[in-house]
Amino acid sequence: MTLKTLLLTASTLALAAAAAPAMAADYSRFGIPSDLPGTCSYEAIDAKDYSGRTLNIITHAVPVIGEPTALHAKQFEELTGAKVSVVHVPFGDLFQRILIPFQTGQNAYDVLFYGSLWIGDLNPFLAPVPDAYRESTGMKDVTRNYIDVAKWGDKMVQYPIDGDRHYLKYRADMFENPEMQAKFKEATGRDLTVPATWEEYNEVAKVFSGWDWDGDGNPNFGSAEVAKRDDLMFSAFISRAAPYAKNPNVKGGFFFDLETMEPLINSPGFVRGLELFVAASKDWAPGGANFGLGDEIFAFGGGQSLMSYSWDDAFVQAQQADSPIRNKVAAAPLPGAREVWNRKTKQWDKFEEPNRAPYITWGWTSAVSAKSKNQDMAFDYLCFFSNEANTLSDLQVGRFGVNPYRTSHFDPAMWTDKLGWDADLAKSYVETLSGMDTSQNRVFDLRVPGVNQFMTSMATGVASAIAGQATPQAALDQVAKEWKDIVDRIGVDKVREAYARVVALEDNQ
Repeated sequence: MTLKTLLLTASTLALAAAAAPAMAADYSRFGIPSDLPGTCSYEAIDAKDYSGRTLNIITHAVPVIGEPTALHAKQFEELTGAKVSVVHVPFGDLFQRILIPFQTGQNAYDVLFYGSLWIGDLNPFLAPVPDAYRESTGMKDVTRNYIDVAKWGDKMVQYPIDGDRHYLKYRADMFENPEMQAKFKEATGRDLTVPATWEEYNEVAKVFSGWDWDGDGNPNFGSAEVAKRDDLMFSAFISRAAPYAKNPNVKGGFFFDLETMEPLINSPGFVRGLELFVAASKDWAPGGANFGLGDEIFAFGGGQSLMSYSWDDAFVQAQQADSPIRNKVAAAPLPGAREVWNRKTKQWDKFEEPNRAPYITWGWTSAVSAKSKNQDMAFDYLCFFSNEANTLSDLQVGRFGVNPYRTSHFDPAMWTDKLGWDADLAKSYVETLSGMDTSQNRVFDLRVPGVNQFMTSMATGVASAIAGQATPQAALDQVAKEWKDIVDRIGVDKVREAYARVVALEDNQ
């Protein structure tokens, strides 16, 4: 072979190699089936070099949100060469552990994971999300709801990594079981139906509490509820009170009257919700008054309770591959109310079709400190945490606390084709969740300065009523008094300005 031929052959092979598609790198060692295309895919982050640099992260305790934070931190370390330090903090301490360093001028953490309702206090200390990340493939898929939740005014200062709302979860197999239907009819005189009101929810829970209806030799219970004072119980109370206090014909505030900033927390609608919460507590499992979110996840997700109504986590736990009740559950909107308090007329409005007030709960979020000297690395980490492959994987783990927040998550095919969910179940799930985005009668959390003070006060009052230490009216009268004091300390105009943004979200403006 001549030299010319050799050179031509080498050139042809080189061109062919360049034209051939590159073999995709194998990232299965990270626990994902395969990398997925996207701005911050494994391949894209693998190309970064952060050797010699340290990223400091504060997050919630393991498992909820804390476990995926640590998991993706280890992956990020291996891909980029960075050192990532993760601090886990219980929910009751997390707010102060984030806020106090900011107030003293320190930059203790580059990346923060926390409850999105704290934006009213934290926004001055957060770095705006750069345009490059706002234009990322993951961010472009986030629903309007959670883009709005990430903003303070017109500025996006939170990085969406989760989408939270409360809804009803129930054992479809038991509701459809003729033996269970007959037992309920005998006990109540009516047919067993998915609860449309909180009165019906309590009635069903009572009939199915304290006996072995699944035949495993252990007693079962009708309802698992988040009832521990310092472990998100305030959210459970809001779900129960919302349809009685959020009147679709009265705009301008749910927690406060926006014009006067008078607290509405002790109005008859909230009191009715608390009365029903207290009544329900008599049929909880032993120790149920101390159930936190983790307890609720495993009580419903493990098959011990017939119903629950908090975040997606318990539902996803029930749907994991090794779950004994996989494809035996269903989703529905939160129960409603046939009587709704009208604060304008000071009367109860009656509804033939129960009033629904979907609760878009605070939800987990993330952000980058404005004082961080590692903002490039910090935003890359958050973009990687929420990339397409990681999010698909995290959505399947109930204890992780990562729930649907992108448009693609509301395609039933994602759950049936990719995850093996039953078609009817997947349909009930995505329709229940996506339907909240279009409601004109939604409830959001306060998202105002001092929100932790308001929520702590409310949780303490509700807990005193559940414990029998005060009547529901007296307990909420005390909360209203404390709320007035908090507003006075912070400044009525400052709280009203922030609360106006919440009202705009509630009324879907």
